[in-house]
Amino acid sequence: MTPRIAPGFRLQWEEVQQAHVLLYPEGMVKLNQSAGEILKRCDGTRDVPAIVAELEGAFHAQGLAPEVQAFLDIALKQRWVVPS
Repeated sequence: MTPRIAPGFRLQWEEVQQAHVLLYPEGMVKLNQSAGEILKRCDGTRDVPAIVAELEGAFHAQGLAPEVQAFLDIALKQRWVVPS
């Protein structure tokens, strides 16, 4: 799957909140740092393994695939992301 932010949603950094937020017509979701970092990479050009590899490189971590996939499963159910 190559996820991208779903139509009707917009990801942006909210300085006042000091967090990424996901905006949509009915409201806003304040994201934790991990969710923000994952969604920043959901631009329709990277598949899940590429997102995981980029996150592992950026944060000098290993074994992030299960957590990234679990979050993306939730994001799909919430309709925050769609497959490209």
